[in-house]
Amino acid sequence: MSRQKQAEQMRGGKGFIAALDQSGGSTPKALKLYGHKDGDWSDDAGMYGLIHAMRARIATSPAFDGKRVVGAILFEKTMDAEIGGKPAAAYLWEERGVVPFLKIDKGLEEEKNGVKLMKPIGGLDDLLKRAVAKGIFGTKERSVIDAANPKGIAAVVAQQFELGDRVLAHGLMPILEPEVTISIPDKAEAEEMLKEEILKHLDKLPAGKEVMLKLTLPTKPNTYKALVDHPKVMRVVALSGGYSRDEANKVLALNKGIIASFSRALTEGLSAQQSDAEFNKALDGAIQSIYDASVAG
Repeated sequence: MSRQKQAEQMRGGKGFIAALDQSGGSTPKALKLYGHKDGDWSDDAGMYGLIHAMRARIATSPAFDGKRVVGAILFEKTMDAEIGGKPAAAYLWEERGVVPFLKIDKGLEEEKNGVKLMKPIGGLDDLLKRAVAKGIFGTKERSVIDAANPKGIAAVVAQQFELGDRVLAHGLMPILEPEVTISIPDKAEAEEMLKEEILKHLDKLPAGKEVMLKLTLPTKPNTYKALVDHPKVMRVVALSGGYSRDEANKVLALNKGIIASFSRALTEGLSAQQSDAEFNKALDGAIQSIYDASVAG
């Protein structure tokens, strides 16, 4: 029943997905934006301890629950840790009503044909089995598009769906994330190519199979409407991609049927130095603004 309820929430629930999955090179930047300095940690264990504390503070805040936050994407170390005295995924669902996802990609290859494919994911099947055992509902996997290059974009989409098939085989819901870099001059053209490639692969999915999509906010509003409406897409969510929260919310609100899956834009304005009252108030304001933009369409 739990997975059925989670699927219903992801398919039609009002709200957005919190991306709490900073990892590797993005962790120091996230900690600095949160008010930490380089000297606050001396090794990876210390760094990951601080980022877990930040995520746990968000997840245990009264502002963070399934009424506005329908899902959350976790880093592997977060999945293996506890929040509020429970395994992280169990805490999110049982105490907060938030559907847990797991980031599974392990970084990007060097650019080729205007894109960065995902690196091979060692031990993937074991990781997916562990995720199922820990109560994870789905996964998230990111690659990057840096140019409107048909060959490169076709390769990104093919890799995303190939990985998605492996995730589906374990009974998990894949969030495919072919991110288009917001600063490229041919962004709108890349987005049109991406949409057409995704549609080709969606039409080949077996009956009864669905995926989710996490896409950069498009230059032209409702570029992805055909994906939002596709019967084999459970939900389309948007990444903030470097936009400020206000800007990301403004663009998101123009795109019907797409909800947010923000990371940096969610934590913007939060600080380790804030009192719990200050922190909860700032987080509540951030969540409400992203929720409003997500339900605007």
